[in-house]
Amino acid sequence: MTEENKKRNDKQSSAELNDEKEKLVEDEVIESSAEKNQDSLNNDVNDVNEETEAAPVEEVSSIEDELRESIQNLEDRNLRLQAEIANMQRSNSRERQEAAKYRSQSLANKLIDAIDNLERALQIKASSEESQAIHKGIQMVYDQILQAFKEEKIEVINPLNEIFDPNYHQAVTTQPAAEGQDTDIVVNVLQKGYILNDRIIRPAMVIVSA
Repeated sequence: MTEENKKRNDKQSSAELNDEKEKLVEDEVIESSAEKNQDSLNNDVNDVNEETEAAPVEEVSSIEDELRESIQNLEDRNLRLQAEIANMQRSNSRERQEAAKYRSQSLANKLIDAIDNLERALQIKASSEESQAIHKGIQMVYDQILQAFKEEKIEVINPLNEIFDPNYHQAVTTQPAAEGQDTDIVVNVLQKGYILNDRIIRPAMVIVSA
């Protein structure tokens, strides 16, 4: 009986030992699974934290990009406005210079016809003392107008015996060149021309040799 009891006890002990081993294995499996779950949970939490922390940075970066773009647009617009202002200033300055340079043109256009009439009057020969006095007075007025023209940089174009230049002369007709005379020479001035600085007020009307 004692030996059977011993065997029974040994079997019971062996079974209990196996049960304990299985329980230990299950505990280890449960512990390992729990650790894995905890690690997974920690990773998820870290991911959420990273996303939470990254979101404001991305938003700030987006705002900074928008501000930089706005600043760049304002700088470009400022440069364009400065260029437009500079162009307007140059244009206004050029217009003022031209207005000052050619301010006498309108007056010259009105006086040219009067000068033509004075020249025709001076071509009439004075025979009496009275007519000579009138002739002298006309000459004085004519000279004074030409002097005023000269002071305003208005010059007379009187190209007699000069080479014909279509930029300053208007050929009314041609006539055969005389013996020994070159062609394209102004042989007669029918009406004098006038020039203000570099602008033609009126070209000279001429006859040209051909």
